[in-house]
Amino acid sequence: MKQCKKTLFTLGVGTLLGYTVKSQLDKMPIKPEYALKRAKERFKEAGPVSGSWIYMKTETLALHGLNYTVYRGGITRTENGVHTQYEFYVDAYTGVIIDTKVTN
Repeated sequence: MKQCKKTLFTLGVGTLLGYTVKSQLDKMPIKPEYALKRAKERFKEAGPVSGSWIYMKTETLALHGLNYTVYRGGITRTENGVHTQYEFYVDAYTGVIIDTKVTN
């Protein structure tokens, strides 16, 4: 009986610790390299990507009355034989592209 209580206590502490760590990790932004990788994958769906970049620090983007914590980056893609440059904003917590615009 003593061993069972010890095991249940250890299991409970481990579960609580795991939950606490996961909730703290969910509050942290994704790595900018991962955000760039996700953006490149999405842009490649419409054509080949020939260049890309991303700022390593997050920024605040106000869009449609909402504030987002984002990474800002750029993609160069070939469209009909012409290099087209895009600037994009990726949500720093989910990796979802929030906004894009042509810059050239």
